Amino acid sequence: MPKMTFVERDGKRREVEAPLGLSVLEIAHKHGVDIEGACEGSLACSTCHVIVDGSWFGKLETPTEDEEDMLDLAFDLQETSRLGCQLIMTPKLDGLVVKLPAGSRNAG
Repeated sequence: MPKMTFVERDGKRREVEAPLGLSVLEIAHKHGVDIEGACEGSLACSTCHVIVDGSWFGKLETPTEDEEDMLDLAFDLQETSRLGCQLIMTPKLDGLVVKLPAGSRNAG
């Protein structure tokens, strides 16, 4: 089973099992990680915003224009920011590390 690590707001690292085909948002909810996901993954808010570890960012698919539009509304936007609902676990993402932003803003 692939794994991924969430770096929580307090800096604590939490490694969890990350089933293939699930989004980072779904994986977070499955393990009780504090990511809101107000629109339930329908790409209508920015509350599942995560900051991807720089060493992993280049391995991700390019974000869609819709995702980029929603990211523009995200709180604590970083160069490696993505929406957790749009990051789908694949074998090449085994070991993925994402950090939770300082907060979220529901602007959707």
